[in-house]
Amino acid sequence: MIITRTPLRISIGGGGTDLPSYYERFGGYVISAAISQYIFVGVNRMFGKGYLLKYSALENPEHVEDIKHPIFREVLKRHHADGELEIASLADVPSGTGLGSSGTFTVGLLKALYAFKRQPAAPEDLAAEACDIEMNVLERAIGKQDQYIASYGGLTCFDFRTDGTVGVQPLAISNDTLLDLEHNMLMFFTGYSRNSIGVLADQKERSLKGDQSMIDNLHFIKQLGLSTKEALESGKTRCYAELMKQHWEHKRARSQGMSNEHINRWYDIGMQNGALGGKLVGAGGGGYLLFYAEDPMRVRRALAPEGLSELRFRFDHDGSTVLVRD
Repeated sequence: MIITRTPLRISIGGGGTDLPSYYERFGGYVISAAISQYIFVGVNRMFGKGYLLKYSALENPEHVEDIKHPIFREVLKRHHADGELEIASLADVPSGTGLGSSGTFTVGLLKALYAFKRQPAAPEDLAAEACDIEMNVLERAIGKQDQYIASYGGLTCFDFRTDGTVGVQPLAISNDTLLDLEHNMLMFFTGYSRNSIGVLADQKERSLKGDQSMIDNLHFIKQLGLSTKEALESGKTRCYAELMKQHWEHKRARSQGMSNEHINRWYDIGMQNGALGGKLVGAGGGGYLLFYAEDPMRVRRALAPEGLSELRFRFDHDGSTVLVRD
């Protein structure tokens, strides 16, 4: 029996510049943070032919080609095509909520299968393979941020280079700044879950066509990511909050599907009740609203009548890890 734990993430700065339609021309830069919300994957030998796969559905196919779940199918084609496996996945939050669950699941599944075969898997290798499966094999219009932060954990800066390689550097912040962020950042579920592919596909198409407004928007977002690094490494969390606000304004301008009237209203309530900055986490259209506030309780009290559920979190510094190896 193998059980892996792999963290979900929030984007701290530069999100959206990790798509190849942008970074292959201009280079991308994203700061991402792994959080203490996880996807767990368990792998065990099954006495019988085929596969028993348990996720939001249940599959019991005899052959790998018959697996309906695309990530299960392509990962198992590479790593265990002869069957006789039972695999179950559990998540702390639902999919489609902007926390990178698809990339996290792919990394966690790969980590579990490597451990099952007693083979080492470095974070870089896990992330690169997860990206290859989702972006090249399954041809999804997504970026690389989710797979890399799920593999490495921590608060991490990623330099997405034009040649496809990725530079990885921990965000060099003090313990005081780390505790400040954990105490003053709040996240609320909007009640909307969505597939990010549509929003990202629009960004990809417009980027590839050379839509100058899209390109200029992403240039600005990348610069915000670099400014975020400088602010946080200098301990200027108020400055970071202002950058969050700028990020959200430009993110909304990127696509009509990025927000809606309900999300806009909840955002305004948070900002009118002490939040210094905020944005929607993920590709847009739903998921979690993230705020920075020096008086978190005031924001909580203001949003409580709206029925929004808060997701409490700390930062995860382990990345994808094996919890049980029996």
